[in-house]
Amino acid sequence: MANLLTILRMILAVIAIEFIFSGNPALVISSIFLTLFVIVLDGLDGVVARALNEQSKLGSVFDILGDRVVENIYWIAFAIVGWVAPWVPMVVVTRGILTDGIRSIALSKGYTAFGESTMMKNKFCHFLTASRFSRAVYGIAKTLVFLMLIIAYIPNLEYFDAMSIEAFSKYSFIQHYLITTADILVYITVGMCIIRGIPVLIEGKRYLNDDKEQV
Repeated sequence: MANLLTILRMILAVIAIEFIFSGNPALVISSIFLTLFVIVLDGLDGVVARALNEQSKLGSVFDILGDRVVENIYWIAFAIVGWVAPWVPMVVVTRGILTDGIRSIALSKGYTAFGESTMMKNKFCHFLTASRFSRAVYGIAKTLVFLMLIIAYIPNLEYFDAMSIEAFSKYSFIQHYLITTADILVYITVGMCIIRGIPVLIEGKRYLNDDKEQV
């Protein structure tokens, strides 16, 4: 069931992005609620896995895979429509490739990214990357930035071109602050993405050693 929820949120994320690309105001607004639902499912699949005792190494890897797919398609889509700079998805995707590469090596030696058999042995590194607090804060940051970016750029749609000059001026004034807030959240979220990735690379050194060495 948990894996099915992961698949569902990946599908819904793609649909939300298609809504954004459509340029249709109603669909773009709908993408806000769809995106929020995708984020809710992100937290729900873990709860379901624990409740149904479906926790496994495969499930852990699949959950991370789902996170990576959802996160990357949103950042790439935002870059395509010009809501974020191209360097943003470049950094996020590169970070994901590096950390997931290290995690795959650790997995081959019996260690997972999170949970009881986590590869993160250093307490501080574990807190930054694998703790529920860290994962929750990062999840909230992604939720806020994704929603804020969509909300901030809604006024650019054709529907709002039909507004009166006075009404549009007021909305544009609000939009300025929305975009500024969204930009700040982008830097914060990407910064967190990098900071949470560094401990994985640090801990990963031990898993890059010869298989005979104890880890």
